[in-house]
Amino acid sequence: MRRSVFLTSVIMILLVFGSITYASTTLKVGYIYIGPVGDAGWTYAHDQGRKYLEKHIKGVKAMYLESVPEGAEAATAIESLIATGCKVIFATSYGYMDATLRVAEKYPNVIFEHCSGYKRAKNVGTYFGRMYQADFLVGIVAGFMSKKGVIGYVAPHPIPEVVRGIDAFTLGVRKINPKARVKVVWVNKWYDPPTEKEAAYSLIEAGCDLIAHGQDSPAANQAAESKGVWSIGYNSDMSKFAPKSHLTAAIWNWGPLYVNMIRSVLNKTWKSRAIWAGLASGVVQIAPLNPAVPEKVRATVDRYRKLIKEGKYKVFSGPIYDQKGKLRVKKGQTLTDKEAWDIYWFVKGVEGTLPKGG
Repeated sequence: MRRSVFLTSVIMILLVFGSITYASTTLKVGYIYIGPVGDAGWTYAHDQGRKYLEKHIKGVKAMYLESVPEGAEAATAIESLIATGCKVIFATSYGYMDATLRVAEKYPNVIFEHCSGYKRAKNVGTYFGRMYQADFLVGIVAGFMSKKGVIGYVAPHPIPEVVRGIDAFTLGVRKINPKARVKVVWVNKWYDPPTEKEAAYSLIEAGCDLIAHGQDSPAANQAAESKGVWSIGYNSDMSKFAPKSHLTAAIWNWGPLYVNMIRSVLNKTWKSRAIWAGLASGVVQIAPLNPAVPEKVRATVDRYRKLIKEGKYKVFSGPIYDQKGKLRVKKGQTLTDKEAWDIYWFVKGVEGTLPKGG
């Protein structure tokens, strides 16, 4: 279920490839993106990883198509990349899952990697990052910096990936302030800056003195900056868009993972598997802290970051209660990876609703 704007496949192919002739390379790699590369968020982070790949492995040419909708158009985009000679395809949105599998069945000699999905095949692997670990850390910052203990969260879609992040963020907030509340407003889009801003303004009007989000643009941060309240970014370091407001962000660092996967292709050691990498891998990180963040906050963040990396602290360890007061994770227990992956309930402290059947 990732993202937005659509230029028709034909137009995109002409824009990206129409006037360019590529020299013979060792390996051609193709990416399809749900948003524009300039979104400053999800797609931007993947494209930085693509550039990192080209820089660190000579002979690799990494092409891309941006703003590709989920569904039939995704299959068309993937096939157009294969037609140019791509032997590895990275499909970087959850909603590309079924299209990727359909195309992969037609091209058994092409390798496919699908980001954030769970369906695999002999030539289809999956990869993602444990962003919830970074969400927990930025939640600690928010818990310290919010004076009112009322925090707003602009959320994209009510799916487990997003719910997991909100829950981890709230657990971090309440690690510092057990009485804090996180108010959630759904935008139901990954990339819609005007709507994101309006959602942020509504939360500020409702009394929130800090705004966090899970969106692909820095619009919520900019709204917070305009109203003089703190904010937390997402996907990439968004501080340049809200230099006074932006405290930190949970961010992606895809480059090293892309390098490792392509090396395995070149070494003929690639195999289909599920990758879910965390803080220890470097795939997920947090952006530099705003100078306004006190030293005691930095020390707390560093302590939990170290514990999580070493496996000595688990974000979803009990006791954890849901927003209705039901004990979901007992003391001494931890959610399994499957339970964390499929999570569709809010922890205590979240004020928001989840549609049924999510």
